[in-house]
Amino acid sequence: MNRRGSLKTLTALIALGLGFAGGALAQSRDTIKVGVLHSLSGTMAISETVLKDTVLMAIDDINAKGGVLGKQLEPVVVDPASNWPLFAEKTKQLLGQDKVAVVFGCWTSVSRKSVLPVVEEMNGLLFYPVQYEGEELSKNVFYTGAAPNQQAIPAVDYLMSKEGGGARRWVLLGTDYVYPRTTNKILRAYLKSKGVKDADIDEKYTPFGHADYQTIVADIKKFSAGGKTAVVSTINGDSNVPFYKELGNAGLKAKDVPVVAFSVGEEELRGVDTKPLVGHLAAWNYFMSIKNPTNTAFIKQWSDYAKAKKIPGHMDKPLTNDPMEATWIGIHMWKQAVEKAKSTDTDKVIAAMAGQTFNAPSGIVSKMDEKNHHLHKSVFIGEIKADGQFGVVWKTPSPVKAKPWSPYIEGNDKKPDQPAGKSM
Repeated sequence: MNRRGSLKTLTALIALGLGFAGGALAQSRDTIKVGVLHSLSGTMAISETVLKDTVLMAIDDINAKGGVLGKQLEPVVVDPASNWPLFAEKTKQLLGQDKVAVVFGCWTSVSRKSVLPVVEEMNGLLFYPVQYEGEELSKNVFYTGAAPNQQAIPAVDYLMSKEGGGARRWVLLGTDYVYPRTTNKILRAYLKSKGVKDADIDEKYTPFGHADYQTIVADIKKFSAGGKTAVVSTINGDSNVPFYKELGNAGLKAKDVPVVAFSVGEEELRGVDTKPLVGHLAAWNYFMSIKNPTNTAFIKQWSDYAKAKKIPGHMDKPLTNDPMEATWIGIHMWKQAVEKAKSTDTDKVIAAMAGQTFNAPSGIVSKMDEKNHHLHKSVFIGEIKADGQFGVVWKTPSPVKAKPWSPYIEGNDKKPDQPAGKSM
């Protein structure tokens, strides 16, 4: 027993010594490692690859200006390949093996849900840059995309208005996973609160990578014969290309049945003939076409970077979009928080993130809410133009504070507007 006890003590002391050595080594490193967790292959690569490049551009930008705390940022890029369990494995690798200070990544909510228990258990930090369904708050995540009240609800309000066409019937069409289903649950409850009957709501889902939308578009056409109809699309990834192509083939024009998309931006329209789609809509918190000096500089920086790095597609036709802007805001806010905290320690950075501001390409001073880990964001509705850009047809008068817990889901009024485990 004594010998075993001595061995245990010796092992513990060695481990402790190695721990101290590791900590000292991490402190003395010349670089701060940054994890980049985006699908570079599979069904989501169409949307996520450009976000990897946006993080790399931001890192180059920050490093050129002296880095963070006098150290250069070192990206660690992994490919979770549109494979949701692999997102968790890659996160374990980034935090455990690579010892990154922060992770920028995920697009789909199913990938974020896969990563969430890992960052919480390992006390890591994830910046998530895409609009989502809400119904989540984590101490270890900063949400730089929109909550439903910063995208979905305003979009439906617009379509119901006289200005937006006065829609009375609704097709809720999405990819079959948590984000579309939860968003549509919120929208269904919201529409019912506005007097819309169940018979006037048609909810449809297709799997990831779905390519045949002939029957669905024919069903939409038939449904629209019952009264003024709008389609709310939460289709994600490369399925958007065949869906929009089929809309064009069927002659379903925006003046007859407008489609508002929550996951289609400039990048997703790159491979589509947009002429038949003119007038269809997207709701975001940023569009490339927005005119202001900050956005002009952002577009130029991206264009120069894409040409210098020979980024496929972008070196010839550089495009910016909403999740790119959200990524750009997130990494610069993280840098500011690290400098305020004088440390990359997760808990210190979380505390320093409260109330951070940044001049956003959307034209506002974007603010991280003091409590709920979400950005205050302006909302824009854009119409597809023949050149694949969006013309803004409506916007909020000022930035909107996120409501992570939708008031249209029962019981949410009792939930706190801040993550559990975070002090007031």
